[in-house]
Amino acid sequence: MQQDRHFTNAALLARRHAAVARGVGQAHDLFIHKALNAELWDVEGRRFIDFAGGIAVLNTGHLHPAVIAAVKAQLDLYTHTCFQVVAYEPYVEVCERLNTMAPGAFAKKSLLLTTGAEAVENAIKIARAYTKRPGVIAFTGGYHGRTNLTLGLTGKVAPYKVGFGPFPGEMYHALFPNALHGVSVEQALHSVELIFKNDIEPERVAAFIVEPVQGEGGFYVAPPEFITGLKALADRYGILLIADEVQTGAGRTGTWFACEQWPVAPDLITTAKSLAGGFPLSGVVGRADVIDAPAAGGLGGTYAGSPVACAAALAVIEAFESEKLLARSQDMGALLVRGLKEIAAKVPAIGDVRGLGAMVALELFENGDVHRPDAALTKKVVAEAARRGLILLSCGTYGNVIRILVPLTASDDLLQEGLAILAASFEAVAAAAK
Repeated sequence: MQQDRHFTNAALLARRHAAVARGVGQAHDLFIHKALNAELWDVEGRRFIDFAGGIAVLNTGHLHPAVIAAVKAQLDLYTHTCFQVVAYEPYVEVCERLNTMAPGAFAKKSLLLTTGAEAVENAIKIARAYTKRPGVIAFTGGYHGRTNLTLGLTGKVAPYKVGFGPFPGEMYHALFPNALHGVSVEQALHSVELIFKNDIEPERVAAFIVEPVQGEGGFYVAPPEFITGLKALADRYGILLIADEVQTGAGRTGTWFACEQWPVAPDLITTAKSLAGGFPLSGVVGRADVIDAPAAGGLGGTYAGSPVACAAALAVIEAFESEKLLARSQDMGALLVRGLKEIAAKVPAIGDVRGLGAMVALELFENGDVHRPDAALTKKVVAEAARRGLILLSCGTYGNVIRILVPLTASDDLLQEGLAILAASFEAVAAAAK
């Protein structure tokens, strides 16, 4: 039905609390009425700059005209058949495009699904089918989804894993390298070797799964030398390397897949979020011989590779090419890092500004002490920014990181406006604390 413009956020929030499961979180007490590109308006008519992008889903912005046109055209043809029953060409074309864009000098194939967690689950299924091994090694701080299997891989307990165990066996966590917090590449790789010594022999490990940039974990970038060392271990023991690109993929880091910037190619890549510009679509792409390991019927899903979402994805890929959004991602990232460092120069609590392409974050500490993460300040700044018209998200193991996932289609003027609001929010929070 049409949205009643007399609704208020408070009234809708009360209805939400009465009707929606408590476990479904909400970062801001707002309800959207409409959106366009990198801006949205709530039901009370207030404008917000969107630096969250639906958690990295809107790299091409809200309501990109080419995406919407492609979806409308598809709706006039057919909306669903289940690809495993009656196939359709858009699914095949999306796979062809992904195979072309994925790194690696080997033949590739793809599988389409619906959610990021579903992509990760299927990547693990494929790895186990190919290697005939059960074990999987993930990394501390990693986030891989909310299903039981992907929670087993996720390296952050609260709020994701609390009360939901037991989780699947044969899943282990090694250290993720983090120079800011004292974990070197050598220590991280050694922690993998310790798992081989203490928990599971390498000959029973099917795969390593790693995010090129940790999303929920705090936007820490995997160092190239770490990836090189991990691939060397993988090759030595016949283990597959999976790049979880659910958040980093679709151009967020300046290349279509962040792992294109790795010194080596992964065997499998998971992708989702911005792949279809806001429509539910995910996938697994990688080595054809690996992808083909499961028998016919072993992969798929009723809604997997929806034709509507496939049409949207093809429009997203075309928009990246015609609007040069990969270059835009790199330029935007540079602008954001400069702006955030200017803010950091005036705010002692900001201990680090980092990112890859337009996947950028800042981390807050009490008095700048990296041993004292400041989640309270982070929460206050995010809330103050929202009051001033800027939507932000926090993340990190300790909840002390502010991440920026603004649509790549946003103008420089809008970015500067958002940065100015962020700077003013830090000032306001500091003033209130005196």
